[in-house]
Amino acid sequence: MTLTQADLPGVKRVGKGKVRDIFEVGEHLLIVATDRLSAFDVVLPDPIPDKGRVLTQLSRFWFERFRDVVPNHVVATAVADFPEVLKPYAGQLEGRSMLARTARPLPVECVVRGYLAGSGWNDYQKTGVVCGIHLPAGMKQAEKLPEPIFTPSTKATSGHDENITQEQAAALVGADVARKIREVSLIVYRRAAEYALKQGIIIADTKFEFGLYQGKLMWIDEALTPDSSRFWGVSEYKVGMSPPSFDKQFVRDYLLSIKWDKKPPAPRLPAEVISGTTERYREAYRLITGTALE
Repeated sequence: MTLTQADLPGVKRVGKGKVRDIFEVGEHLLIVATDRLSAFDVVLPDPIPDKGRVLTQLSRFWFERFRDVVPNHVVATAVADFPEVLKPYAGQLEGRSMLARTARPLPVECVVRGYLAGSGWNDYQKTGVVCGIHLPAGMKQAEKLPEPIFTPSTKATSGHDENITQEQAAALVGADVARKIREVSLIVYRRAAEYALKQGIIIADTKFEFGLYQGKLMWIDEALTPDSSRFWGVSEYKVGMSPPSFDKQFVRDYLLSIKWDKKPPAPRLPAEVISGTTERYREAYRLITGTALE
């Protein structure tokens, strides 16, 4: 089923993001990934089938794969393992929700860039610098960086995140925690990028979120999904251009083509744009995990 909003009578809702609905269940949080999609910071009226399932299942895959590097917040992802109060809502929850430990989120987004793209490319063209890091002269769009770089940002409650330096991150979370999140982010990115490349996907960049749980660092939110990462197909990759990505770029391109002013309300999407976006999400899942989404 396609889900635009989780409706769980009797379960306390504590948050609603652009994509996720969050509920309080005892000492844990229930995080439900809906099929909502936002573009240019506006939630669109049409959901993207299977999007929420891809986000949850891919996150589960990566959380499990790197549990030796850093603990994560996942308690359970199968409704059969959820508290009884959630069982009546299995139709809404199965495959797209996770029961999670309640960590205290850090006020820093942990961005790792392995390729020169997006806002990093824009900044490099102007200054030769990305988030305070000087890069070699003469680099091209989408070119692989000599080494992955850690470029933290603030977590904006509205609008866009703002890039900050490592020193500014340390001022926000403390020097020890700032050093640890940088170290963990780079380790996970390198290992994930190496694995994904063998599966036919380039992870150009990604962002991680961490929190503190019982005083220890914990990986939270989502993990290396098309919503939190820039995935390119190896077969489509070419230096000097922006390769097609496994995310909502299909939708962005359509909205740009009709010259939408990027203000609410957003226009409805044609069926072919919806289905094409679903396919990109599903293909990302298939390539990375080696299995089709059930």
